Amino acid sequence: MAKAGNRQYKTLVCSECKEENYREPRNVKNTTERLEMNKYCPRCRKHTTHKEKK
Repeated sequence: MAKAGNRQYKTLVCSECKEENYREPRNVKNTTERLEMNKYCPRCRKHTTHKEKK
């Protein structure tokens, strides 16, 4: 089982307008690849792909 200290908040950035909109928790030990989700962007006013910030 994973330890409690492995969860970190990662910032998600819109792929179209590059605005930082969301902060999602993820386990950095178990998930090594970057997060990529479809989320609503209030600046673009539509659903876009949000990727984890470098």
